[in-house]
Amino acid sequence: MTHPTTTAAAGNAVAQRLATDPDTVERDLIKLVLTIVELLRQLMERTAVHRVDQGDLGEDEEERIGMTLMILHERMEELCTRYDLTMDDLNLDLGPLGSLLPRDPIGSDPIGR
Repeated sequence: MTHPTTTAAAGNAVAQRLATDPDTVERDLIKLVLTIVELLRQLMERTAVHRVDQGDLGEDEEERIGMTLMILHERMEELCTRYDLTMDDLNLDLGPLGSLLPRDPIGSDPIGR
């Protein structure tokens, strides 16, 4: 049986983690969305590099994918700047698993920070 004090302490800890500041809700939501977008961007980049290395893409396809990834990178930079975020802000700590985003994806920091 769980002790009432233990249950209350656990409930308070959960409430503290879930407490939000109305002034930061928009920034926190943007941070979460940008984290997901950056994860997907890195996965797309890795897939594109793999396909180029395998010779699966024609020259036009390589150019189109490259331009798309560059545009996405620029938009990520703009949004990070607008909301005063850095790449480290987007990188979630997964505890023993390490961080969500690689520190140095495919050669350099994609946000340039």
